[in-house]
Amino acid sequence: MKKRVVRTGLAEVDLLEHLDYIANDNPDAALRLIEAVEMAFDRLSQMPEIGSIREFANPRLSGVRMWPVPKFSRYLIFYQITEDSIRILRVLHGSRDIISLFDDEFGGA
Repeated sequence: MKKRVVRTGLAEVDLLEHLDYIANDNPDAALRLIEAVEMAFDRLSQMPEIGSIREFANPRLSGVRMWPVPKFSRYLIFYQITEDSIRILRVLHGSRDIISLFDDEFGGA
């Protein structure tokens, strides 16, 4: 059964920042990225367990999964599976300090 995709505000901000950054140099690449992200969200809605589980010290982040955006593998989708939806927490570039970003958002353990 296909699950509904719910994007957090931070995930939306992440996407807009990535698109702005890429579009400055290559508007076509920015369009390809957003298309790839939308396709990835659709795929996650159909196959939510495709991503690997990430371990965080904070118990509020239990069950967070990560899946790279196909064709843009440096961009990582972090999400949680709920009973009826996929909750997109963040869409981050792999070069970022991911642990610190999640600690800032959810507080340390």
